[in-house]
Amino acid sequence: MVDAKMLDKMSSAPGFIAALDQSGGSTPGALRLYGVSETDYQGDEEMFRLIHAMRVRIMSAPAFTGDKVIGAILFERTMDGDVDGQAVPSYLWEKRGVVPFLKVDKGLNAEENGVQTMKAMPDLDTLLIRGREKGMFGTKMRSVIAHADRAGIAAVVEQQFQVARQIIGQGLMPIVEPEVSIKSPTKEQAEAILRDEIAKQLDKLPAGETVMLKLTIPTVADFYAPLVAHKSVVRVVALSGGYSTADACEKLSHNHGMIASFSRALAENLRVSMSDADFNASLAETIDQIYAASVNKS
Repeated sequence: MVDAKMLDKMSSAPGFIAALDQSGGSTPGALRLYGVSETDYQGDEEMFRLIHAMRVRIMSAPAFTGDKVIGAILFERTMDGDVDGQAVPSYLWEKRGVVPFLKVDKGLNAEENGVQTMKAMPDLDTLLIRGREKGMFGTKMRSVIAHADRAGIAAVVEQQFQVARQIIGQGLMPIVEPEVSIKSPTKEQAEAILRDEIAKQLDKLPAGETVMLKLTIPTVADFYAPLVAHKSVVRVVALSGGYSTADACEKLSHNHGMIASFSRALAENLRVSMSDADFNASLAETIDQIYAASVNKS
C-alpha cells in the first residue's frame, strides 16, 4: 500500500513536482547547462558525483520545500545517495516535506510506428522492492511519441499501463509518461489519439487502483480535462519537453488541474559558478514561477 500521508499530499496539495532524474545518457547535457563541460571530468563515476552535487545543492536550497515543491523524481543513483549523511528519500520527506519518486525505465527502443517504447526492464521487481524499502512513494517511466500513428500510440500506452500494474502490485504509485514530442508535425492529432488510448486503459483498471499521468502540455488548452477528472487518476503533471521555463509556464497556466513536473526548465538558470546566495535566489525565483503556473490558472 502506498504511504497515506504522501498520497494525501500528492492528491491535493498545491505545488509541483521537480524532475531530478537525468540518467547516464542525459547527464552530460544537464551538466553542460550547469556550466560543467565534458573536459571537466573523466569517466562515469566523476560525472555522477558532479551531478549528485548539483542535485544536493538544489534539494538543500531554502526554497526547495514541500510548501511549493510537493514531489521530486530521482534517478536510481540519486535515491542511493545522501544529503549531509541522510539517505536522499528520507531527507526529502522528513526534512523537506517533498514526496520522492524513482525513475525506473531503462531508456527507449528505436522508433517504430512513429513511437519509441520502453526497453525491457527484467529487474524491475527487484528495483521496486528496493525503492519501497528506501521510502519511495512512486515511480516514473517515459516513452516518446513522434507522430500521430494510432497503432504506435496504442502500443506505447498499453506497455505503460502493463508496467504500471506491476508497480501498483509492489505498493508504489506509477507516473505514466507517454511524452508527445513538442517537435512532432502531428502533435495535436497525436494528443487526440493519446487521450483516447489513456482513457481506455484507465477504464480497465480495477476499482481502487490509481495512477498519475505525466503528459506534454497539450496544443489545445484543457484538452486533458477528462483525464484530470478520471476517478483512477491521482494527478496529471506536465513535462516541459524542451520549452523554456517562461514558455512552459505560460502554456501550463491555461491547463486547469495540471501541475508542472519540470526538469530542464527547473535548472535552466542555475550555474556551478554561482555563489550559494545567487544560486538559492535564482532557484527560488524559478520555483515561484513554476508554482504560480501550476496553481494560478488563466
